Order: sequence, then C-alpha cells, then structure tokens
Amino acid sequence: MLKPLGDRVIIETEKEEEKSVGGIVLADNAKKKPQAGTVVAVGDGRVLDNGTKVSPVVKKGDKVMFDKYAGTEIEDNDKSYLVLHEKDIVAIVE
Repeated sequence: MLKPLGDRVIIETEKEEEKSVGGIVLADNAKKKPQAGTVVAVGDGRVLDNGTKVSPVVKKGDKVMFDKYAGTEIEDNDKSYLVLHEKDIVAIVE
C-alpha cells in the first residue's frame, strides 16, 4: 500500500453511475468527476513555520467530500486513488 507524506491523504473515490435517470449510458467525458470517497491512508501531518507538527484531522476509514479538481489521480494494484492535501477536504460525512 502507498504511504502519503506530510499532510497528504489517499482517497478511494466513489464511482459515478454509468446511466442517467432516463437509462441513457453516459460517455466518460459526460460523467461528473467524483467529489466523495473513503480515506485509505493518511500522512503524519504538516509542519508549521515554527516547527510544530499538526496532526491530521481525518483518519483511515472516514468518508469525506473534497474539492472537485483537487489532487492527483494514481493507480496501484489495478485500483484508482486520489492523492490530495488535507486542506482540499471540505467535509467528513458522518
């Protein structure tokens, strides 16, 4: 498994529906980019200018919502993940 550095978080994104409400199959470019997923790995936290380390707020297993165009998409073991900074996460879904 991948281990993120600093304040980065690895998220497994939720898949979007393949069909619209009317049953029409959507092309890849017509689908909305996912904005929710599950945290699979968390870095150690970020270091402030004064040297203090701030622990991450999210933890493994949290369901989160994040900025639409945030992060970098990567693949590992035939699975697709999103690596982003913790500041790009906008909410934890409870």
